[in-house]
Amino acid sequence: MISINSLTKRFGEYTAVDNLSFDVHPGEVLGFLGPNGAGKSTTMKMLTGFLTPDGGSATVCGYDIQTQILQAQKEMGYLPEGAPCYGDMRVQTFLEFIAEVRGFSGAEKKQRVERVISQLELERVREQSIETLSKGFKRRVGLAQAILHDPKVLILDEPTDGLDPNQKYQVRKLIKQLAADSNKIVVISTHILEEVSAVCTRAVVIGRGKLLANGTPDELEAMSRYHQAVTLNLESPVDIEPLKGLSGVADVEVQREGLQLTVVAEPGRVIFPAVGELAKQQSWLVRELSVERGRLDEVFRRLTAEEAA
Repeated sequence: MISINSLTKRFGEYTAVDNLSFDVHPGEVLGFLGPNGAGKSTTMKMLTGFLTPDGGSATVCGYDIQTQILQAQKEMGYLPEGAPCYGDMRVQTFLEFIAEVRGFSGAEKKQRVERVISQLELERVREQSIETLSKGFKRRVGLAQAILHDPKVLILDEPTDGLDPNQKYQVRKLIKQLAADSNKIVVISTHILEEVSAVCTRAVVIGRGKLLANGTPDELEAMSRYHQAVTLNLESPVDIEPLKGLSGVADVEVQREGLQLTVVAEPGRVIFPAVGELAKQQSWLVRELSVERGRLDEVFRRLTAEEAA
């Protein structure tokens, strides 16, 4: 439903998006990840027609973003970074205005406005002017206008920015509900890695405008140094030399004054059985023994740091 091919955007001598290519398929929730300044928002603005690419091409639901942008925009809902809205308008009036812009009137307009107000829990602020709302409520109003017309493609730029934990849970639950429709897609541009584990089926990582990784959360976690690492929480410190001598062990990290050990596996090796057996043989007092899936934050830091270097 989204196809991006060699997309490029420059601002003077600075290249914000550099020959970027990837696809998004129906039913996917794509996490679009990168540090600040990586080119995420610029890519979103090109997809939604707010910026013109300097090179490459992209289509949304089969419509070219340069020659058929109005058709593409009809299929999209967009929450920009910062959730800009008309501050002097009341929440109810603003959403009614957006409904009219989208071509709805009468009973259908009323029904759609009431639906998004309920979904985003905006009932108690519907008569407030938007400029008086908290940052979290402004984000929710922005998300409400993005989904009001039930778009096939929902593009969200930092959707949970400024929300408290309860509000984040509500928004993530809504995203999952939207993505349950196999004919829709959701693209979430974010630097918050917990969003990937919480809602995404696939993630793309960019740095300095370039594609660095593209895969499922499991595939990205498998790129981590800590994939298949074993963590031991102990009652008392132990001699770690036997651990270092185990086949398949790359390193042993010591935390909490020796009460927590992280045994790092060599790539492709499974060391959990051997670590467990050694702990038993050594009669270590183990409170907890667990295997790590991998750490997205470590993968993210390594990929983006390598690109910056």
